[in-house]
Amino acid sequence: MLWTPKIRLVTVLCSIVFVAGTALQNYVIIDLDLIEASMRLKGAETGDAPAYLSALRLVGNVFIVGNALGLLVWFRWRWLFWPVLAVNVGQAFGVYVVPFEVHRAAIDEHGWPGVLPSLVTDGGAVILSIVLIVAYVRSRRLTRTGDPVPL
Repeated sequence: MLWTPKIRLVTVLCSIVFVAGTALQNYVIIDLDLIEASMRLKGAETGDAPAYLSALRLVGNVFIVGNALGLLVWFRWRWLFWPVLAVNVGQAFGVYVVPFEVHRAAIDEHGWPGVLPSLVTDGGAVILSIVLIVAYVRSRRLTRTGDPVPL
């Protein structure tokens, strides 16, 4: 797929927001106390909280790097489409994968701003994934080889 100017701009702007939101979530919102509180809400033992926090931060770091890859879309490199789509689809699954108790604990500790970065990054990734898939399908159906579709 060729990157049209609008799709490029949307992807780069979303990537900036997603990098910032994921970093905020990963290093400011999520801490050991929050993980322990979410485990207590779920009725689980808190002894594994440090390992769970480390794993959660590792996943967050992968998404920070993956979303930063989306910034390179500005250079119109065609090969970036599939990695950027994969990162956003993966982040979109955060809506389903992150246990409700983590959000509940974040609200208890930080108020509604505690869940805002997660809602923006995961919910935004759902929307961006749909936009990228629609743009890809349109570019395959409505163009000759090499011509971008105006969106």
